[in-house]
Amino acid sequence: MRTFEDTYRHKGLRRQLVDSIRQKGITDERVLDAIQQIPRHFFMDSALDKTAYEDRAFPIGEGQTISQPYTVAYQTQLLEVKPFEKVLEIGTGSAYQASVLSEMGALVYSIERQKKLFETNKTFPYLKKYRNLKLFYGDGFEGLPTYGPFDKVIVTAAAPFIPPRLVEQLKPGGKMVIPVGEGQVQRMLRLTRQEDGGVTEELFDNFSFVPMLEGKNH
Repeated sequence: MRTFEDTYRHKGLRRQLVDSIRQKGITDERVLDAIQQIPRHFFMDSALDKTAYEDRAFPIGEGQTISQPYTVAYQTQLLEVKPFEKVLEIGTGSAYQASVLSEMGALVYSIERQKKLFETNKTFPYLKKYRNLKLFYGDGFEGLPTYGPFDKVIVTAAAPFIPPRLVEQLKPGGKMVIPVGEGQVQRMLRLTRQEDGGVTEELFDNFSFVPMLEGKNH
């Protein structure tokens, strides 16, 4: 069960969470403000209400997690998202990351391969407030060529390699933020697509994500 009441206590816990993320090095005030606005406990079972604002990941079913808020903030900051940019998200999961991007004014196209999670999000009342968020059931490795090209791509699962179809769907000058690597730890990369179709890579910190899998899960 989920509850959809956002109390003063919840708001206070969110302020503490935002302060802790700021202390860990997140400087983009637009990112921090989005996290302050979004009731993270809405995205989790009400049994986790007391712990929803701890800066850690939690299981959400189907072998997936709601990401640690610091990780969400870190990826979003690297993405340098601006209002009205088209952003492709691979791995909707709980839709928390998608909500942060939507709150910042991006036009978000989010793909989920787990049918159950996709169906849950389609009926999740809170997401109705984001007219700029579109949810899709599909294979993240394929992206959404029909809706591309995109200004930005964000991958919220550990990719074993950089998916070429996602690079193809980036506009020239567009950026992709993606954790790459197999095993327990991945390296966060930011790719920028060049005018000639080539890609430059920047390396950032290590993180631990659930693996990105090919195909769809019914």
